[in-house]
Amino acid sequence: MINSKDFTIRLQKIIGFYDESASSFAEKIGVQRSSISHILSGRNKPSLDFVMKVLHSYPDVELYWLLNGKGVFPNTNKPLISESPKSNHPIVEAQMHNDKPSSDSEIDKIVIFYKDGTFKSYKP
Repeated sequence: MINSKDFTIRLQKIIGFYDESASSFAEKIGVQRSSISHILSGRNKPSLDFVMKVLHSYPDVELYWLLNGKGVFPNTNKPLISESPKSNHPIVEAQMHNDKPSSDSEIDKIVIFYKDGTFKSYKP
């Protein structure tokens, strides 16, 4: 389960790192300003949709770091899915073209998200 207080601290760190206001951060990730306010005040817990919007808008934010503080921020590695239509990752390419991944593609990890906000990660 996500610790809301710790999540709030990490969210504030992201907002500060990018020198955003809560309002500009909300606009950039595509949520209402009140959503940010409610999460920062502890009134609401972040939804999966909210988390995914943060990750999409800020590729330097790692999922594990954002959810439970494990990992690094900012992530200096390039994101798996780029904004451009070209990608060098075979699985992403296959998804973009509705094809199956090539037989030499390897699975790096599998993440299962549950409705209660928890998740499990499996590495082969």
